[in-house]
Amino acid sequence: MSGFAFAGDPLDRADHLRDDAAALAAMWPQARILVLDQEGQAYADADGSLQAPSGAELGGGPGAAIFLGLKQDVAWFAVAGDALAYTAPQRVGLRRAAAAWPAFESGAFALARALLHWQSRTRYCGICAGAIEFRRAGYLGHCSGCGADQYPRVDPAVIVAVSDGQRLLLGRQPGWPARRYSVVAGFVEPGETLEQTVAREVLEETRVRVRSSRYLAAQPWPFPGALMLGFTAQAEPDPPQVDGVELEDARWFSAEEIGAALRRDQHDDGQGILLSPAISIARSLIEHWYAGAVGSRGAESPAQTSP
Repeated sequence: MSGFAFAGDPLDRADHLRDDAAALAAMWPQARILVLDQEGQAYADADGSLQAPSGAELGGGPGAAIFLGLKQDVAWFAVAGDALAYTAPQRVGLRRAAAAWPAFESGAFALARALLHWQSRTRYCGICAGAIEFRRAGYLGHCSGCGADQYPRVDPAVIVAVSDGQRLLLGRQPGWPARRYSVVAGFVEPGETLEQTVAREVLEETRVRVRSSRYLAAQPWPFPGALMLGFTAQAEPDPPQVDGVELEDARWFSAEEIGAALRRDQHDDGQGILLSPAISIARSLIEHWYAGAVGSRGAESPAQTSP
């Protein structure tokens, strides 16, 4: 399970520095600064590559900047661009960056976007409505009224490749691009385990009964603040049924159909289904299932099969 975005080459979060204002100020001149606009896009140069100025270029000190962490002893911060007299040739969204930028840069962008989004929606205390001030280099929201503390929100969600032993279950949401299908996913609810979430979400969305499930890998998904927990599951060969709200269609697909869909990345015949993009753990779950399916049957892999 690899190849998806935001999970490789991470920053050293350096938690011990978040309360050390003097150390952060000393690192600021040589630090790299991720600048994001109000839509969560990163500043980029004319070629679409990351444009991350140094602290010395921006001037001043860390102030309200969020300390993201260290990369080879260089500090990285994130700031909102609307507070700066600083411009860039263009802006790049996170999905585009995930597909084009190095893993470290897109991962740092994902962290910056998630934290700045959380801060922008955590201005007042949910208990007493007092104003929130951010401490610990941006990772703690403290209420000036009742003193309650708030922390960055992460919403856990399961995403699961469901098989009946021969076929893979895929569904389609109403707003997706034409012909796009993917694995089932859903958010964890209070009071349930991840395995219970897998069984409930698959049943709710497709009426397919899960017998067992196994965790494989996770992906931060900052759109705006989810953590996708990837599973594989074995299920009964029930006919999928959908309500048209969560999913507009769900079907069982054979290994041959999945192999053909994978090959459409390079040669789209305009006929069959299209799969999740490579930046998503959904794609890795599909490829993981397919590799197991063709391995158990001695079938050809996409790389061995002519389009």
